[in-house]
Amino acid sequence: MRKEKIDEIKKSFAELKTLYMEKLKSIENTFLTVQTYKCVLNNGHTIKREKILKGKKDGSAAIIFPITEDNEVLLAIEPRVFTNKTVDIGFPSGYIEENETPETSAIRELEEETGYTSDDLIYLGSFYQDQGCSGAYNYYYLAKNCRKVKEQKLDKSEFIKYILVTFEELEELVEEGFIKGLNSAYAIEKGKSYIRRM
Repeated sequence: MRKEKIDEIKKSFAELKTLYMEKLKSIENTFLTVQTYKCVLNNGHTIKREKILKGKKDGSAAIIFPITEDNEVLLAIEPRVFTNKTVDIGFPSGYIEENETPETSAIRELEEETGYTSDDLIYLGSFYQDQGCSGAYNYYYLAKNCRKVKEQKLDKSEFIKYILVTFEELEELVEEGFIKGLNSAYAIEKGKSYIRRM
């Protein structure tokens, strides 16, 4: 990128940087907490922003693109009640627990949701979920050579069916609108270069 554009970006970052935040109120629900903050920016302006917490944590998560020893893709089918179909197909995923690394969380969630595990985890990337109202950061992994080691161990409110598909069937599911989640779409896109080599 041109130096003048980098300089312009750095100047904007310095101007819009938050100098001070004060929590004004907090509304706790069963799972979500909404906190309202007054934020003072380096440019002298004050703005109000709301922050969402999930289970009293930021909601950072690990998303796993699992491929079995037989080169099949492992997908999770679960309720997503606020989507059009109220059910979605995607990859196993879950929140990162306190004192847990993203990698450890990825393996734990894969085992809990499907009963499969992997010793061959490849980091694909990481991004904020929704930086407008959350500090949650998602980590994406490709899990190669997955093998079944146990039965699912789901939480009381989790209802997950898993299915094994070929790479071609995975692409068909995306094209036919069965896979609509951005987390899954991102993992598929980032994982394509590894899949081509398999």
